[in-house]
Amino acid sequence: MIVDCAIYREGQRTEGPGDLSDALGEARTAGGFVWIGLHEPTEDEFDHVTREFGLHPLAVEDALKAHQRPKLEVYDDSLFVVLKPVAYEAQSDTVSSGEIMIFLGDSFVVTVRHGEGAPLKAVRHRLEHEPELLGKGPTAVLYAVADATVDHYLDVATELQTDLEGLEAEVFSPDGGGSRNTASRIYDFKRQVLEFRRATGPLAPPMSRLAGTASTGVAVPFVDDRARPFFRDVSDHLTRVNDSVENLDRLVSDILSAHLAQMSVRQNDDMRKISAWAAMAAIPTMLAGIYGMNFEHMPELRWVWSYPALIALMAVLELMVFRLFKRRGWL
Repeated sequence: MIVDCAIYREGQRTEGPGDLSDALGEARTAGGFVWIGLHEPTEDEFDHVTREFGLHPLAVEDALKAHQRPKLEVYDDSLFVVLKPVAYEAQSDTVSSGEIMIFLGDSFVVTVRHGEGAPLKAVRHRLEHEPELLGKGPTAVLYAVADATVDHYLDVATELQTDLEGLEAEVFSPDGGGSRNTASRIYDFKRQVLEFRRATGPLAPPMSRLAGTASTGVAVPFVDDRARPFFRDVSDHLTRVNDSVENLDRLVSDILSAHLAQMSVRQNDDMRKISAWAAMAAIPTMLAGIYGMNFEHMPELRWVWSYPALIALMAVLELMVFRLFKRRGWL
């Protein structure tokens, strides 16, 4: 459905007419642009927008189906950009992502939002209070949406870093690292980092193209060249985010390896203790087994003190073995 539709002239908002073709014609006549915002439109709802603005069918298909990687596509009559805003849910410690599709053309911007984590409403509100920036045209909308999305990436990266520090403290605590749920929690955290990386990693090449720092060096159509410094700023922030994601992924892998090593050490300690107690149990078992055989001619069998002496021998041998294992750290 259409969430918002307005015409902007020199950074000032005016409500657009009901007919989209009239809105586009009025915007071009007045030297402004029309911005249409949609939220999870159906094919029928989006068909009218497609016809009026001449959007490319391949881009329209991507906008309707969603589940796209961040990318930038150039068509004859428009520019198509996909962004993936992320949201961090503190209660469940999970990262969820939405999608924003932006169609940028001559005197029009069409934004399509999927999911609830998109910052479009706040971006539109901020731009309407900055008429100087909004007066730059459709490029200002693309910059503002990309800037808000990447800035929120930084907040999510900070939240994940805090969670990772807590997980690290749990793993290396004297008793927490042995919990059965620790390994599953580490793996769940790694999946959250992977979900975050899917949103941030593929966005780097499109931001480089918009900033003019890509290896191709070809200018992106429908984007004002004067906006390149602003997109370079967004690209720099995105680089910081991607570096943070790489560090998070590397650290969580190291923590998982450390946790598995700790579990292996604990298992070895347990096996040594079991082996030590089994060795101590073998001494009285051996002596009792020998003297339990039904033979008449055995040493000291007829002695009065043979039974107490045998018990004392068992105790002395057990004490010697116990002290030996204790000195070597097996018990």
